[in-house]
Amino acid sequence: IAQEVVGLFCMILLTLTALVANIVVMVIILKTPLFRKFIFVCHLCVVNLLSAIFLMPLGIISSSSCFNRVIYSIAECKAVLFLNICFISASILTISVISVERYYYIVHPLRYEVKMTIRLAVAGVIFIWVKSVLITVLALVAWPHGNGASSASRCTVYWSPGAHKKVFVILFSITCFILPTIIILAVYSSIYRVARTASLQQAPVPAQAVAPRARCDSIASQVTILTARILMLPRLIPDRLLGSNKAILTLVLIVGQFLCCWLPFFAFHLHSSVAVGTVGSGHGEMVVTWIAYSSFAINPFFYGLLNRQIREELARLRRSCLNRPLGQEFCLSISEASVQENFLLFLQ
Repeated sequence: IAQEVVGLFCMILLTLTALVANIVVMVIILKTPLFRKFIFVCHLCVVNLLSAIFLMPLGIISSSSCFNRVIYSIAECKAVLFLNICFISASILTISVISVERYYYIVHPLRYEVKMTIRLAVAGVIFIWVKSVLITVLALVAWPHGNGASSASRCTVYWSPGAHKKVFVILFSITCFILPTIIILAVYSSIYRVARTASLQQAPVPAQAVAPRARCDSIASQVTILTARILMLPRLIPDRLLGSNKAILTLVLIVGQFLCCWLPFFAFHLHSSVAVGTVGSGHGEMVVTWIAYSSFAINPFFYGLLNRQIREELARLRRSCLNRPLGQEFCLSISEASVQENFLLFLQ
């Protein structure tokens, strides 16, 4: 009983966190004048919010033994499966698009400013939803028909016929996990190389600190030159190493969070579909499903609140709500509100 209570509490806490965090990030983005720069982050928050409103409560009903008496019809099970696959696909595809967009922020900023228009962003959002709906429809093609009913815990892809189930899970894993993972790893590796090159090239040692402009035999002058060499040269190398280490840590956190949330989910379903004699339902499926659902609560922190502009805007809104005077440090100017600058500074 204690285990069930703890599990139910964790699921409710994740759902509430996803609701609050995504709403906060969406409000901040919609209030900023540079909405175009954050349109895909805002779309990710929309997907996460829809999942927190519709999908995660249904997941609580399907996962907790407190709702064992809840019975779904086949039509209701199809609706649950539709929401599950559609929102998962939309979330992962949006994260992939955000990674590509960040690549252009940093590596090709001029090309991004020219080509990144509202029309292109809307086209990208439409592509994400069309692809997600098509994948979901493919999952429902061979599902059983009729007016039967089942326990809510059985509303899973494994209720479909065996051959179709294997084909779908393999296709779903390739299109919604393997390919996006390759894109994310390739893109963030390129961003890291750019950040590392920038950290190695910044702040060269001033010429006057390395060598004197003219020979001077005075003791005071030579002491000044030696002091400058001793103090400045050792300081530059740790700064460069620190910037490189921060870039590595940031990219490891972003990619690691994605893999930790989604790798167990897709690995479990691939193994359960391909392996002979295994059953995909039960406690194992519930655990990996909620590890994946935790992504809906974590995404607004990794893709929203880690951004300097969004954090400062959140602080400004909080202070305005408390009727406190706003400090000068929280007043954003258009010139410093560049997303590519924020993310590059964050990496460095």
